[in-house]
Amino acid sequence: MQTIPPRIGPLKLDNPIILAPMAGITNLPYRRIMKAHGAAMVFTEMVSANGLIRDGRKTRELLLSCPEEAPLGVQLFGDDPQVLAQAAGMLLEDGALLDINMGCPVKKVIRSGAGSALLKDPQRIGRILRSVRSAYPGPLTVKIRSGWDANTVNYLAVGKIAQDEGVDAITLHPRTRSQGFSGQADWLQIGELKATLAIPVFGSGDIFTAEDALQMLQQTGCDGIMIGRGGYGNPWLIRDILNRLQGKESAGAPAAEKYRVAMQHLQYHRQQFGDLKAMYEMRKHFSWYARGLSGASRFRSELQRTETIAQLIERASAFFQATESEAEAEQ
Repeated sequence: MQTIPPRIGPLKLDNPIILAPMAGITNLPYRRIMKAHGAAMVFTEMVSANGLIRDGRKTRELLLSCPEEAPLGVQLFGDDPQVLAQAAGMLLEDGALLDINMGCPVKKVIRSGAGSALLKDPQRIGRILRSVRSAYPGPLTVKIRSGWDANTVNYLAVGKIAQDEGVDAITLHPRTRSQGFSGQADWLQIGELKATLAIPVFGSGDIFTAEDALQMLQQTGCDGIMIGRGGYGNPWLIRDILNRLQGKESAGAPAAEKYRVAMQHLQYHRQQFGDLKAMYEMRKHFSWYARGLSGASRFRSELQRTETIAQLIERASAFFQATESEAEAEQ
């Protein structure tokens, strides 16, 4: 399947695969792993516009980067046009692209009037994008859902507003806010949005295999895809999609390769955050890397009882090496 590398304003990507911004997930260590496996662009976690303009140290930590992950996308969230514009103006030297989150369904974000709560007020969306566009001259994108609920599906209207206000591309996760991540993403909506707009449209939602990615690209005609939950513990998904786009077979990953990448991920985390935070954060990532392997359920239980970095390394080494030995014995 031949695809043309997408362009977002002046920014040309190497391929059509983007790592979605995900709170609590897409920190620098995770982004480095996903970039190394072929993602054309990676995104920061959601950055609070209010937190940024108040000079919060923790907010600025979300923007820590390294040259190897370029081009980096930064995602802002907030509900006030002036605050978002001021925050956007502070990000001129951070990353290659700015995205405004208008799709997050998390209650804490919704209560602040940000994320997918904005879908209830298209006029406010227009004011926000107009203000941000005036403050930020670089590539600007927006990520949305289909609407607030089944009675207010308005992604086509919101997409038109975004385009009219000078946004360079839009990503649609075709579920409403009320759906959360339940049910099935309606990819037909991505195709409808692509047919309606002149700017690039990226599709998100339910991409867990390379075949899913190819089907979304073929069915919708979208310019690219955004990988979210499907990449948890599975950076090889990106590599496999790229292989399939080139007419090659998907390769998967043996236990030895999963172990190598998991330990590299841990090392990045230790370098960035220190041993204690690395131990707590990497317990969930190791659980994801273990999916599909023999004894994964027992390993997950052991991880929850892990209290030191040395214990984490010992248990992970024992699990992955035992799994690899089993695989070799079966050959």
